[in-house]
Amino acid sequence: MTKAIFKRLSSITAKFSGRKIAVFGDLMLDRYIKGSVKRISPEAPVPVVRVTSESAVCGGSANVAVNLAALGAVPVLVSVAGRDPAADELSSLLAGFGISSAALVRDASFQTIEKTRVIAEHQQVVRFDREQPALLGHAAKKAALASLEAALKGGCEALILSDYGKGLLEPATIKSAITLAARLGIPVFVDPKVEHFQLYRGAACITPNTMEAFGGMRLTLREGQEAAEELGRDIMRRLAARSLLITQGEHGMTLFVRRGAAVTPLHIPTQAREVYDVTGAGDTVISVLALAWASGAAPEEAALAANFAAGVVVGKLGTASVTAAELLESAKSCLKTA
Repeated sequence: MTKAIFKRLSSITAKFSGRKIAVFGDLMLDRYIKGSVKRISPEAPVPVVRVTSESAVCGGSANVAVNLAALGAVPVLVSVAGRDPAADELSSLLAGFGISSAALVRDASFQTIEKTRVIAEHQQVVRFDREQPALLGHAAKKAALASLEAALKGGCEALILSDYGKGLLEPATIKSAITLAARLGIPVFVDPKVEHFQLYRGAACITPNTMEAFGGMRLTLREGQEAAEELGRDIMRRLAARSLLITQGEHGMTLFVRRGAAVTPLHIPTQAREVYDVTGAGDTVISVLALAWASGAAPEEAALAANFAAGVVVGKLGTASVTAAELLESAKSCLKTA
């Protein structure tokens, strides 16, 4: 059975190359300041970080695009950025991965979002953000939707809504994006935000973590697989989704698939491995899930591939991505011990 699963995953990943996937959502620039700590500041009870390196990577929906590119796909990134140095830096970083910025809307009144993390001895010490999402106006959102329509009509096979709650995805734009994709027969995959949770009706798959799933349904968090399965069935009924994937950290993930009137849960356990950083793991899950689905995978196969990919990316420090080769190597290793 494990050989058959691996053969099938190999067949699916072989179809990743060149597939166009649209990504619509909030993008940002992630900065990392790394160093070491040898003492506590005499000015306040905080560590003094001696900086050894600084770097910047694509964050938010831009990281979803990078994940897709790393897997061999052709992401079409649709978002809003400012006319500022951070946006120029993001465009340069994207170009380094072969990702075009042509579908991005540049708005002079909007400040490109930046998140800066200070990391010492593999531990995040503090994060500070530069953002003013309230400055994202109606005209910029309208231009982004027009850019999305052009992208979807340009041969995209799936749409990922990357919702970070930073202003681009709000009730009107979410509804417009899902309606447009439905009209064109393009499946929609959503990395959700709690406050928008019940706006994603009709999506092919929604991928909340456990806290987002309970929060989105306005319920108190409950532990255990039985609670997760009860919650998943409730979400499927409420949102009329074709499928739902609840990621559960060290407990793996549970997929819910609609079969006629019935909803079937499938729990996929995680594999024991050292976890360095979960930053961006959700971006990896949604990227692999959508790309595998567009490559002919059944929901169960797409979720399994996403689980193997997530296992790779949490073993890397910082916002990271996974290649198709790494995904298959993870699958081979995990299936061998199953």
